[in-house]
Amino acid sequence: MGTAAGGVGSGPRYVQIADEIVQQIRAGVLKPGDMVPSESELVDRYGVSGGTIRKAMVEVRASGLVETRHGKGSIVKNRPPVRHRSSDRFRRSLRQGGQAAYLAESAQSGATAKVSVLYIGPMEAPEDAAERLGVPAGTQVLARRRLYFRNGTPVETATSYLPWDVVKDIPELFAENPGGGGIYARLEDHGHQFAEFVETLQARPASKAEASELALSPGAPVVHLIREARTVAGLVVEVCDTLMAADQFVFEYRIPAGD
Repeated sequence: MGTAAGGVGSGPRYVQIADEIVQQIRAGVLKPGDMVPSESELVDRYGVSGGTIRKAMVEVRASGLVETRHGKGSIVKNRPPVRHRSSDRFRRSLRQGGQAAYLAESAQSGATAKVSVLYIGPMEAPEDAAERLGVPAGTQVLARRRLYFRNGTPVETATSYLPWDVVKDIPELFAENPGGGGIYARLEDHGHQFAEFVETLQARPASKAEASELALSPGAPVVHLIREARTVAGLVVEVCDTLMAADQFVFEYRIPAGD
């Protein structure tokens, strides 16, 4: 019977087994693309029942380090390292330098970034976005939906909702590539100077459709982030509804300590 690596030896047996498998992945004993031993192999190795191994594998999958493929078993993920989303990502200097936040962050971490535009056009504002924009639900807005990749792996989806009366005279916002600095730079070019960005985050399991779109295991953790872009005039000129693979991001915020 195996023993847990690194001195892990407390808790139920299935937890001990899960800890050992996770440590083998983190130590590189099981490498990206490797198959996790099958249930029967693990039963033989640890001298426990199949039910105990199945419980252990639930814990291993919850770590986000493996993905389960129907008919093939569990495979160690080949996912890129996390990247930071910091409170500095919307600095005006980055926009003026022609860098949108996602591309700037990816470049700083040495990753290859790609943005796939899924939809640009009119849409009836969903209830939550409409409320944040200060318009009735169902009001026509401009929607921009994107899928973001890092080193070839989908890591984030985002849909921006912008008031129609704000964007109708900014043709760049209807283009796939709105130009250097992204949509925020174009809004500022047209007199909408930003005062602040307000973000609300919630962690939750991915739905089946969300897991499929982000190449995650069913029920994998995601971070649902909603951002409001507020101008010095007090207007919310964009609501961005974003879903991120939780194992891809570390959030870093600077919180002023003064009055």
